[in-house]
Amino acid sequence: FQRSTSDWGYVGDLVEDDDKIGLYSYKVQSTITSRLANTMIQAKMVNNAKRSQHIVFDVQVPKGAFIDNFTMDVNGMTFTSKIREKSEARKMYSQAKAKGKAAGIVRSNALDMENFKTEVNVPPGTRIQFELHYHEMIRRKLSSYEHVMSVKPGRLAKHMEVDVRIIEPQGLRYVHVPNSLGDHFDGITTISKGEKKAHVSFKPTMAQQRKCPTCSSTAVDGNFVVQYDVNRETTGGELEIFNGYFIHFFAPENLDPLPKNILFVIDVSGSMWGLKMKQTIEAMKAILSELRAADQFSLIDFNHNVRCWRDNLVSATPAQVEDAKKYIQTIHPNGGTNINEALLRATFILNEAQNLGMLDPNSVSMIVLVSDGDPTVGELKLTTIQKNVKQSIKDEFSLFCLGIGFDVDYDFLQRIATDNRGMAQRIFGNQETSAQMKNFYNQVSTPLLRKIQFNYPQESVSDVTQSSFHNYFGGSEIVVAGKVDTENLQHLESIVTATAANAELVMETLRDVEELDGFMKKDKYADPEFTKKLWAYLTVNQMLAERNTAPTAALKRNITKSILQMSLDHHIVTPFTAMLIENAEKDEIMLADQPKDPRRGCCPGTLGLTPNAPNNNKGIPAWANVTAVPVSFMPEQRSPPVSSLSINRVDNDPHFIIHLPKSQRNICFNINSDPGKILNLVSDPGTGVVVNGQLIGAKKTENKKLNTYFGKIGFYFKNKGLKVEITTETITLKDGSYGITLTWSDTGHIIRKQLLISVKKESNVTITVGEEMSFMVLLHRVWKNHPVNVDFLGIYIPPENQFSPAAHGLIGQFASEPEVYIHHQRPGQAPEKPQATMEVKGNKLTVTRGLQKDYRTDRVLGTDVQCWFVHNSGKGFIDGHYKDYLVPHLYSFLKKP
Repeated sequence: FQRSTSDWGYVGDLVEDDDKIGLYSYKVQSTITSRLANTMIQAKMVNNAKRSQHIVFDVQVPKGAFIDNFTMDVNGMTFTSKIREKSEARKMYSQAKAKGKAAGIVRSNALDMENFKTEVNVPPGTRIQFELHYHEMIRRKLSSYEHVMSVKPGRLAKHMEVDVRIIEPQGLRYVHVPNSLGDHFDGITTISKGEKKAHVSFKPTMAQQRKCPTCSSTAVDGNFVVQYDVNRETTGGELEIFNGYFIHFFAPENLDPLPKNILFVIDVSGSMWGLKMKQTIEAMKAILSELRAADQFSLIDFNHNVRCWRDNLVSATPAQVEDAKKYIQTIHPNGGTNINEALLRATFILNEAQNLGMLDPNSVSMIVLVSDGDPTVGELKLTTIQKNVKQSIKDEFSLFCLGIGFDVDYDFLQRIATDNRGMAQRIFGNQETSAQMKNFYNQVSTPLLRKIQFNYPQESVSDVTQSSFHNYFGGSEIVVAGKVDTENLQHLESIVTATAANAELVMETLRDVEELDGFMKKDKYADPEFTKKLWAYLTVNQMLAERNTAPTAALKRNITKSILQMSLDHHIVTPFTAMLIENAEKDEIMLADQPKDPRRGCCPGTLGLTPNAPNNNKGIPAWANVTAVPVSFMPEQRSPPVSSLSINRVDNDPHFIIHLPKSQRNICFNINSDPGKILNLVSDPGTGVVVNGQLIGAKKTENKKLNTYFGKIGFYFKNKGLKVEITTETITLKDGSYGITLTWSDTGHIIRKQLLISVKKESNVTITVGEEMSFMVLLHRVWKNHPVNVDFLGIYIPPENQFSPAAHGLIGQFASEPEVYIHHQRPGQAPEKPQATMEVKGNKLTVTRGLQKDYRTDRVLGTDVQCWFVHNSGKGFIDGHYKDYLVPHLYSFLKKP
C-alpha cells in the first residue's frame, strides 16, 4: 500500500481557496466481486501558501464497512498502517504523544456514515497524499443491490474520478446509476455492461464541477450510488467456491407470500410534533392499504401513556383498515416517551394471540416500532429495556425499528432489533419521511419462507456462519459462508429446507469446486480473496451480535477474544482494535480509533472536532439556539447584532436586561425583593398573556445581603385556557382538569392547542405560541450541598414577540420602546465603568456602563453583554416603583394603576 508523490505530474492550474490549498486529484475507486465491495478514497493536495498550515482529509465510510488500510505520503515520507489491539495501540500512541510525535485521526458517527478525519500541519510547498481503503458486503433490498460511496472533495479538483467495476459470476440482470449528485451532472456518468461484468465511470472536468460558470466552489457534494441485480437460475441459491472458502447466496423468487401478524407501535410523544407526525400518518395510511386479506394487525400509539386501537389482532378487512386509518388521523403528539411499556404491550398481544391459537401456524409475526427519541418516561435504562423485550418476545417473532430524525439513539434501536430477529433503519425527518417509511415496510411486508435451514457435508465444510434463519422476505437475500476442503472434494452439495405458504420445501444445489477458478483468475480487477473476506465479514458481524446478547461475562470475554483475533488476522478495524499509522523510522505516529460514545466525536487521545450535526431544533425559534459573540469594551458601543444577543432577559439574582431594538442599546437594572414575592414580567390583556416569576432566597446572607432568584415561573395563556408552571424540578402544563408534567431529566415536547413546549434535558424549556411569540426558561444548577447558592431559573423574551399596545409589566412595558437619550459620558469611580446621563420618560438618570451575563450559550460562565445600568431597582426607567409589579398569584394579571 505504499505510494509515492512522484507520479503527480504537472500540478499547475489548481484552483485554490483563500487558504492556498490546492486539490490536485480526488479519486474514489471501487471493485465489487460477488457482493464484496473494496473501496479506495484518495486525495492529493498541495500547500501553496507561504506559511505552514493544516491540511484536512475528511471522508465518510458506510457504518457497516471494515476499514483495512490507511496510508499517507508527505513529500515522499510514507506512513503505513497496522492493526493492533486497542489498549496496546493507545499505549503506543500515548508514548509517542508524550514525545510530541503524535497526531490524532478522529472517527465519529454521522447518521448512516462514519466520519474518518485527520489533520496534518505541513510547511509551504508540501505535497501530501491520503489514501483510505475499506470493504463491505452489499446487501440486497427490494430486489436490488445498492452500493453507496460518499464523494465530498470539499473543493475543485484538477482530476476528479469515481470508478466502479462489478464482477458477478452469476451474471448481471441490470446496472443503474441514479442521479444522486443532482441534475448538475446529467449525462456525465458512463456505464459499460457485459454479461458478468460492468464498468461505471464518473469523470467531471473542473468546469463541470463548478457550482456555476464563475464559481470557485464545487458542486460535487453527496453520495454516488450504483444499483444492480444478478441472474438467478436455481431456487436453492448460488454456491461460489474459491480459494478454500464457499459463499452461498440464497434469494428464491416466485413464491406465494406467507400471512403475517403485524403490530405497529407508533411514538406520539411531543417530539413527533409537526412534519414528522404528518409524514408518519401519511405513510401509515398507505401501509395499512397494502395489508393483505390473510394478514392480521393492530395499532399501538404511545407517549408517556400507551393506547391500543384494538386490544387484540384483527383481520385486515377493508372495514378494519379504514377504521384504523381514521384512528391514526386523530393522533395529536404530546408528552414523554415510554418505549418499554409500549413494546411490552405489543409483545403481550402477540403472545396472547399465539397462546389462544389465533395465529396461523404458517404465519409470520412481527412488531414494527416507529420512534424518534430516547425513553423519557418509565424505564429509562436501555439495557433493561433490551432485556425486558428479549424475555417477552422469547424468539417467537421479530422486531423491526424505524428511527426518525437525527437525534434518535439509532444504535439502541439497532441492538434491540437484531437481538429479536429483526433489523433497524434510520429515517431522516424531512419531506421524504413518508416515502422512506413505506420503503422500509416494503422490505419486510412480503415474508416468503419460514424456518430456513442450510445443510452442508460436515466432513468437507467447517466454520460455517449462521445457517438457520427464521424468515426470508421477498426482494432480500440470505448469505451463508464457510471454509471448504477443496483438496479432497470435487463437488459441494447444499440442501436448504424451509416452510413455504403451501408446502415444506427441499432445495438442492451442486457445484464443482473448481468452477470459478478460470473465470476469477482471468479478471485482473476481481479480488482473489473475496470469499475469504466475505466469510470474515459475516463471521465478525455474527460474533458482535452474539456478544451483545451473551448471558454471562465469561462467554462475552471469550467472544471478544475471538473477534480480536479475527480482526488481527484479517487486518480490519473493529470495536476492539485500532489502527496505528507510522512512518518508516517509526518516530511519527497517528492513531485511528473509534469513539467510545457513538453520539460523540472522538475518543481519549485523539485530536479533532465532531462535524457539525444537522439542525434538529425544528419548531424552536432561532433566537433560542444562539452562538456566543465576543464583546470588546468600548465607550458607548452599540449592542451586538440582533441574531446573537438582542433579547430581553432576567437572570441571576435577578438582573434585568432590556434590549431596545431601535436605538440598539441594552439597559440593565436589578430588583431586590423578598423570597416568596411574585413579580409580574408581562401582563398583556390584549393577547391574554401573563408571565410572572416567584422569588426564592439563597441559603444564607452574604455581606449582610440575601440574594434572591427566580425559583418558579408561571405562564398564563388566557385565550387558550392554558397554564404552564416551571420550577427547578418540573415543567407542568395545565388545561382545566387536564395536566401533564415533565421533569428536567426529560427531553421531550408537549403540544396543546397549538402551544409547543420543548424541554431540553437539564438545560432549557422553550415555549412557542404559533408564530406570534416565544419564551425560553433556562435552568441553573449549583453544585450539590453548596453552602450559599440554590438552583434557579432565568427567562429570555425576544422583543419581536407580538404583544398588544396594552402590554405592561417589568418587561412587557418595553414592547412599546421608549425614547432614550444618553449623553455627557464621563469617568466613573472605576476606570472600566464610565458614567453618563440618560434621559427617558421625562426623567434624567445617572447610569453606569458595565457588563451583565447572557447564559444561553454558556450556562456556567455566561457571555458578556454591555449595558447601561440604572440604579435603585430601575427607578425612572420602569414605570412607577418595582413594588407596583408585585402580584398575589402565579397567574395574576397586573392591576391597572
